[in-house]
Amino acid sequence: MTPADPPITSPAQEHRRQASGGLRLGVLTVSDSRTLANDTSGQLLVDRFTGAGHEIGLRRIVRDEIPLIRAAVAEAQSQDLDALLITGGTGVSPRDCTPEAIAPLLDVQLPGFGELFRMLSFEEIGAASMLSRALAGRVGSLLVFALPGSTAAVRLAADKLLLSDLPHIVHHSRG
Repeated sequence: MTPADPPITSPAQEHRRQASGGLRLGVLTVSDSRTLANDTSGQLLVDRFTGAGHEIGLRRIVRDEIPLIRAAVAEAQSQDLDALLITGGTGVSPRDCTPEAIAPLLDVQLPGFGELFRMLSFEEIGAASMLSRALAGRVGSLLVFALPGSTAAVRLAADKLLLSDLPHIVHHSRG
C-alpha cells in the first residue's frame, strides 16, 4: 500500500458510513412501578441517543400488559419512527410479557441481537444472563429492540450494540 492508496475498509464499515445521520426513535418503558420521574433506564436511552444526535419522537411508560405494549408499538409505527427501544418486561417473572407482546408482531426477527446481548451480559454478570429474553426485529418498517429493565443492562445494550450500529441496521431494514 502506497501513501496515495485509500485506506481499506470492510463492507460493514462502508455501510456504517453511508448510514450515518440522525434517527427518529421511540423509548418505551414497560413497568408496573416506574414513572417518568424514576425511570432511570428509559432516561438513559433518551440521554445516550439524543447525545449521539438522534431525536426522540415518542416516550411512554406502559404497564406489563400485552395489549398496552402492542398499542405502544402501533403508536410508534404511526409516528414514522426508525426504531422503538423498549426497556423492561423481558425477564421471567409472571408479570414480564414484553417478548409475548412483541414476538407475534415481528415480520423479521433479529436473533443475533438477543444472542449478542446475552453474551456480553454473561461477561458482566455470569450465568444470570440466561434470565434475559431480550429480542429484536422489524414490525413493518419499524425496528423494535426489547431490552431488560435494569439500567446496567440498558447501558450495556446501548453502548456495546445499538449506538454504533443502529443507523446501519436501519439502513439495511429500509432496503
